[in-house]
Amino acid sequence: MSRKYFGTDGIRGLANSSPMTSEIAMKVGMAAGKIFVNGDHRHRVVIGKDTRLSGYMIESALVTGFTAAGMDVFQLGPMPTPAVAMLTRSLRADLGVMISASHNPYEDNGIKLFGPDGYKLSDQKELEIEALIDGDLAPLLAPPADIGRAKRIDSAQERYIEFAKRTLPRNIRFDGLRVVVDCANGAAYQVAPAALWELGAEVITLGVEPNGFNINKDCGSTAPKILCEKVREMRADIGIALDGDADRVLITDETGQVIDGDQLMAVVAESWLQRGRLSGGGVVATVMSNLGFERYLEGLGLKLARTPVGDRYVVEYMRQHGYNVGGEQSGHIVLSDFATTGDGLVAALQILSVVVQSGKPVSEICNRFNPLPQVLKNVRYKQGQPLDDETVRQVISNSKDKLGKQGRLVIRPSGTESVIRVMAEGDDAKLVGTVVKDIVTVLRSVAA
Repeated sequence: MSRKYFGTDGIRGLANSSPMTSEIAMKVGMAAGKIFVNGDHRHRVVIGKDTRLSGYMIESALVTGFTAAGMDVFQLGPMPTPAVAMLTRSLRADLGVMISASHNPYEDNGIKLFGPDGYKLSDQKELEIEALIDGDLAPLLAPPADIGRAKRIDSAQERYIEFAKRTLPRNIRFDGLRVVVDCANGAAYQVAPAALWELGAEVITLGVEPNGFNINKDCGSTAPKILCEKVREMRADIGIALDGDADRVLITDETGQVIDGDQLMAVVAESWLQRGRLSGGGVVATVMSNLGFERYLEGLGLKLARTPVGDRYVVEYMRQHGYNVGGEQSGHIVLSDFATTGDGLVAALQILSVVVQSGKPVSEICNRFNPLPQVLKNVRYKQGQPLDDETVRQVISNSKDKLGKQGRLVIRPSGTESVIRVMAEGDDAKLVGTVVKDIVTVLRSVAA
């Protein structure tokens, strides 16, 4: 069954344009509220958001919808996505909502829904919500006596900070470490610096002055240049870059060199393996993770299980097969012993704990393997599906033959943008570059 509103990561779109309008947000609240109101107890939903201007509009519409359906609403204010998932469980809520478009610019926004267990809703639940959105709204309305209330939860930040700190091994502190943290002018602009400071670090902040328009703008995990420069300028030990909703993280070492999610997962996996904590016999990552990472894990006697792109697919595989470390090259790191979704701050704390315990610099700790040459290009298209074109299919087939068994080719449409992502990797850097160039050239001619 096709999906009208939900994509790979909730509902997302240009603010004030369908599907990201206040009208649809209200209907989402009513529909989700109707589905999750079961039994006679007072039902509650927690709502967090990032710092986008449109967050006020979407939040108000959701509150209207949920209260109309008979749910009490706990408003958290600006909070990371993983904090919303955690607080949904901690507050024994029936539903959690995060208003964010993650790493996208401020013009976009999105709605992510979490069940009472803190996990993102299943495709089936999302389809049920969609069916109600487009139906008769009258049956979704609660009787006058059952209309919900809404209130702000002032302790939400402190709750999440304490949770994040408790994920560290006992007696670990960061005294003496100089840390630069870039919060992307997003959801973690208060909690991330506070947690690091409370753990003893000297904290230098970037991206902590949100104004509704500057989220992810030339900052955060998608634009780490300024972070790299600040780390070198301040002679910091480490740089931490979060994205707009803080469910992903990238690290820079003391030289300002960016370290991606594959290296971070390798650090955590080996550390947890040595401590007897790693479960599942390996790590879960996506088809985009570097082949060098896979070979490194094999050297440790571990497996790299691959899923389609999207942290929800990583999490689903982890739950089904008993893994507790997974994530994406982009920096979504899922540590299921602690969280139900990617948590940038918690992942960064785990890396810092390894650094502290080893006494070695980040550049040594976080370079576990030599990545194979990998090239990723995006091709934007306006309509249709360029991958269905016969010319495109032929160039892809030829490229796979050229790479053979010594490389990989991944071509996929983005789940959140009108973009085709073309990625190739292999032992021969020149061949990899040529393969991507050939495919991109044909795609652009078709997509023009």
